[in-house]
Amino acid sequence: MFQKILVATLSILFFAFVVCIGYDKNEKNMVQNEEFLSQAVKFHGHLGPYMILGLRAGLYANQVLEKDPMQTEAIIETLPQPPQSCFVDGVQFATGCTMGKRNISLIEGEGLKASFKKNDKILILTLKQEIIEEINSLPPDDEEAWENLAKDLYQREIEKIFKISK
Repeated sequence: MFQKILVATLSILFFAFVVCIGYDKNEKNMVQNEEFLSQAVKFHGHLGPYMILGLRAGLYANQVLEKDPMQTEAIIETLPQPPQSCFVDGVQFATGCTMGKRNISLIEGEGLKASFKKNDKILILTLKQEIIEEINSLPPDDEEAWENLAKDLYQREIEKIFKISK
């Protein structure tokens, strides 16, 4: 029990460091930061495409809206179960929006759409259909294929992944 509490405490402290200190406003710089990716995977538990997509969406929202984990709100519309709901963990890790602060919510919907709001600025990212099809084409039990796609999505240009509305 003590070990679980210690691991949870250390994870929270690292998360606070990333959110408050170790953050670079340039989304491309953060994508190239291997330690950031490594900690996101530890936070979520594994490397998968939906967590990566949430991470990318959150990083882009930080860049466009200027990161503020207290003032930013995120609404995620997708299926409310894994693997699609893994997107939420990526957004939480990148933006600092959390269920505890109640500034992130998950609404059941088709496809995947993330809406970010800070003050009077709004950013909407809708996952492109070809990305959904690419993920759906993966064999469900081929963990290596899922991880390889996640790594590939982590490096792709944001405009090739999401339809962006500001």
